[in-house]
Amino acid sequence: MPFDRECLLFVIPLVVVALALFLFGLAKPAWAVVALAAFVLFFFRDPSRVIPADEDLIVAPADGKVIRIDSSYQNDDFPDGAVCVSIFLSIFNVHVQRSPIAGTVATKKYNKGLYLAAWNHKASEDNESNLTIFDTSIGKVGVKQIAGLVARRVVTRVNVGQTLAKGEHIGLIRFGSRVDLILPQDVELVSKMGDKVSGGSTVMARIKVKAD
Repeated sequence: MPFDRECLLFVIPLVVVALALFLFGLAKPAWAVVALAAFVLFFFRDPSRVIPADEDLIVAPADGKVIRIDSSYQNDDFPDGAVCVSIFLSIFNVHVQRSPIAGTVATKKYNKGLYLAAWNHKASEDNESNLTIFDTSIGKVGVKQIAGLVARRVVTRVNVGQTLAKGEHIGLIRFGSRVDLILPQDVELVSKMGDKVSGGSTVMARIKVKAD
């Protein structure tokens, strides 16, 4: 299984520590460090996903559980209103984020913010986050990566002007977090509260076919 390159920042030091402990004959703590390194690899796993080919389907930007659906979402970035679906990621979920729809990166907005628990709905506005807004065939679509109580870094690897296909990588969040998917109000929402979703493969919404 492939792993995100961020894991090297943690795994390499842990392996060095484990080897040093083995050299000093401290087998039990060494194996504990090996177990920790294995968990870090597990956390940073980046499995391949089957991306739905139908252009009318909008997919989940992240793995996790749907914990909120706000059909009257509105702020300075979406003044005309939108639908916001919030996904909570536990430390056991894959933490790589993907593009929910094909589009071009229009803006990126980083907020240093706080570190409230990710299941707290105030986290969407108050926590450290990065909002990426895509220009798409249906208008503006946003993916907001939000740090949590344990998560301390949001990594966004796309640039303004970059065009992404549906399901392409956006970035990741370290160690437990939340991701908001912000959609135009005229989409047909498929997601329901409590749904468990997989980034890049689970259908979150459909683009409504307009009558001629």
